[in-house]
Amino acid sequence: MKTPITTILLICTAAFTFAQNGDYKAELEVSIKKLDQAKSVSDFQGLEKTLVQLANTQKTEWLPYYYAAFCNAKIGFLLQDDGEKIEPYSVRGEAQIKRSESLAKGDSKALAEIYVVQAMIYRTKVFISPMTMGRQFGPLSDQFLKKAQKLDAENPRAIYLEAWTKYYTPKLWGGDKDLAKELAGKAIQKLPATTFSVMPHWGKAESETLLR
Repeated sequence: MKTPITTILLICTAAFTFAQNGDYKAELEVSIKKLDQAKSVSDFQGLEKTLVQLANTQKTEWLPYYYAAFCNAKIGFLLQDDGEKIEPYSVRGEAQIKRSESLAKGDSKALAEIYVVQAMIYRTKVFISPMTMGRQFGPLSDQFLKKAQKLDAENPRAIYLEAWTKYYTPKLWGGDKDLAKELAGKAIQKLPATTFSVMPHWGKAESETLLR
């Protein structure tokens, strides 16, 4: 009787795991579709909570932590003129993106995506206090952007972030709005078609903003 019971237990375990994975994929897809439409701080706050809950159910997946960190990065960019509000988001985002990195070891494409968001997180730390935090976190942001570009030079999100940096950096320190617009156009050209995917595909709206 031991063999049939063991077999039944294995089947039940497999079915439960399959159901969990199915729920995870469906919930992730719903969250990313909402993320594609998100615009406000409150939009990103709500999605970050959902994605953290999802990450807690699938502790080996890098995408939920990546997207939670991305939400915090976007909040930081939206609040860049109100730096005192940014710190809790940058702290959570940094922890989340490091967790995502730890789960994506060996996957160069995933790590390129992760380093772009990590560069964004460190840029939000500059927004908190440019005079006191800019010297530390500005170069750190640039360092992670370069790491992303080294892993995947054609990554459109890395190209966008380089464009953003060029656009908002004063000319005296290497900024170049014309080059920024050229890079933003290049990023848009490299973005995939509108077919939906849970893999990172953001960047069009952000790049278009630099072209206005």
